[in-house]
Amino acid sequence: LVGSEMCIRDRGRYVHQPWPRLSRQAHPPCLLRPAETALGTEPAMNSKTDTARNPLDRILVLEMVRVTEAAAVAASKLIGRGDEKAADAAAVEAMRQAFDELYMDGTVVIGEGERDEAPMLYIGEKVGGAPGKGPKIDIALDPLEGTTITAKAGPNSLAVLAAAGEGDLLNAPDVYMDKLAVGPGYPDGIIDLAKSPTENVKAVAKAKGVEPGEIIVCVLDRPRHADLIAELRALGCGVVLIGDGDVAGVIAVTDEDTTIDMYMGQGGAPEGVLAAAALRCVGGQFNGRLVFRNDDEKARAAKWGIEDLDRIYTRDDLVKGDCIFAATGVTSGSLLEGVKYRRNGKMTTESVVMRASSGTVRWIKGEHQAK
Repeated sequence: LVGSEMCIRDRGRYVHQPWPRLSRQAHPPCLLRPAETALGTEPAMNSKTDTARNPLDRILVLEMVRVTEAAAVAASKLIGRGDEKAADAAAVEAMRQAFDELYMDGTVVIGEGERDEAPMLYIGEKVGGAPGKGPKIDIALDPLEGTTITAKAGPNSLAVLAAAGEGDLLNAPDVYMDKLAVGPGYPDGIIDLAKSPTENVKAVAKAKGVEPGEIIVCVLDRPRHADLIAELRALGCGVVLIGDGDVAGVIAVTDEDTTIDMYMGQGGAPEGVLAAAALRCVGGQFNGRLVFRNDDEKARAAKWGIEDLDRIYTRDDLVKGDCIFAATGVTSGSLLEGVKYRRNGKMTTESVVMRASSGTVRWIKGEHQAK
């Protein structure tokens, strides 16, 4: 990206400012939306908390947006072109190159597959511009969450990543996961995958002070969810069906504007870890249980050290310690606006970056020169 600017929200208006290449000594100003200023304050960049014990310093938090921006812009050039593989490949290559600009010693723990399955951003690949020198960071990523969405110009495709200290992200195998999520503000343990969908809806409804039929649940629109959808509708629940993009679906439970109370159903396990990272940053509860369809998938789990195949993972089992979640919209959706090309030769992006240790959420609107 050339001539990149960031747009921060200042007293209700957007202000464009140049976003220079960041060093570890300086960082650009970034203001929160007024409603979110109370979510938390970042620790000082050079404090013992932030540098000696926490590899995720403030500079790295903001720089992660550059990475998702690069992937989103690359994928956006193939929106509606009907080529899922080309869109994904463009996002992967752009994200890989952007990582090399960051001062870190990163390892991909959730990526595009195992080494023999992906040319880059494979599980175990080292990324970052300071191997052996920079902070050791584990990374979960999806350069294009919603490849089919992008190919068909549908809503809610994202470039997404999560970052945490070494060993703090679950190495989830590429299998399905039963998922159950609810937003912040509920008692701990309000949801439980060991219970039926009906029991979970009733528990959330009771805590919210409404009837079960007033609960809105987001579910991936798949044949495997026919029984789940029927059970929810029998309760009178509203069911929001999404075609793809269950990371955005899970995150929707944290935003009251979406009116979505809960997320239920099966999706990819790697996406479950990404969604759990976002919930760890802003609040909310998550349960996940790996689903194995054959012996090969069980063997894959064993390879990554997973022994209890029936375990129900909580949010904090999937993501520990401090973490960063960053996403940039590729196509517009409930969470973010997509990449937009303007007549003046510029393009705009919208991103969100969150940090668990402070609870800070930053919404960043970028303006870039189109190549």
